[in-house]
Amino acid sequence: MLKCITPSVNKTYVGYTNNLKKRLNQHNTNKGAKSTKGYKWLLIYSKKFKSKNKAMSFEYKLKKNRTERKKIIEKNR
Repeated sequence: MLKCITPSVNKTYVGYTNNLKKRLNQHNTNKGAKSTKGYKWLLIYSKKFKSKNKAMSFEYKLKKNRTERKKIIEKNR
């Protein structure tokens, strides 16, 4: 999960990748997902999975679960 570090913007992003460093760089250079363009991002949570299918399933659940996202944000303040 990424947290926007652009001042006055309260936004998070959840996605999956097999190369965290490269993906974070893409987001921070406006080459990532459409919703991340124009902002600067900080990695605040990551989790490894044995399969892409399991990673995508977790990603979907985390995207829908605002309560869990808030818990992650609070842990990383």
